[in-house]
Amino acid sequence: MSRLPLIGVTACRQMLGKYASHTVGDKYVEAAAFAGLPLVLPALSTPTDPQLLLQQLDGILFTGSPSNVEPHHYQGAPSAEGTQHDPLRDATTLPLLRAAIAQGVPVMCICRGFQELNVTLGGTLHQRVQELPGFLDHREPHSDSLAEQYAPQHGVTVQPGGVLERLGLATQFQVNSLHSQGIDRLAPGLRAEALAPDGLIEAVSTQDSPGFVLGVQWHPEWRFLENPESLRLFEAFREACQAYAQTRNPS
Repeated sequence: MSRLPLIGVTACRQMLGKYASHTVGDKYVEAAAFAGLPLVLPALSTPTDPQLLLQQLDGILFTGSPSNVEPHHYQGAPSAEGTQHDPLRDATTLPLLRAAIAQGVPVMCICRGFQELNVTLGGTLHQRVQELPGFLDHREPHSDSLAEQYAPQHGVTVQPGGVLERLGLATQFQVNSLHSQGIDRLAPGLRAEALAPDGLIEAVSTQDSPGFVLGVQWHPEWRFLENPESLRLFEAFREACQAYAQTRNPS
């Protein structure tokens, strides 16, 4: 291969003090760098044409965020007061994700990105899982320590016959948990890959898309080199991006 794959990394639009800013966590950029050369994708007031971006990219990492997808995108009830939203990110990521899947560009979707994947393909979301009968509280621990916030919180059970099983992941393993939203109705075309103990869907893949598509509700990017399951996920993403780049730029 003559060059590294170019990996898009979605950014958020939020205020830092009095300045409107594009932000993306370093952990996502570092994880994308494992697969290729990261390129931060801004959430512009006038979104870039997805096709123009896809002409340049060999993979996209759809990141987590403090914000939630606006509920009108899935005909949901209005959000609770104080819920963070990022309409400029929605306007960028939802069309881009749909186009990337259709074109076969490898995508990996984490936390908010996981929820974007379900919404983009026609699914719905629970907005406050912790308030639903029979469900765990999936929010992060109240701690100033990142190590405690990202520590394993519950197990997931890998469903047979899917991508995670083919990647050689254990039938059950532990994951962190830092979210209040979750999948309600699974989108048509998505397959549940892993479930939490309460039955909440924690990982998905697509059934008939031409390229690699994987979404996880937890945060495998956190110290991914130290966790064998996380490392395997990013190895698979890297392999898919390299293969896609090779088809676009054969040596």
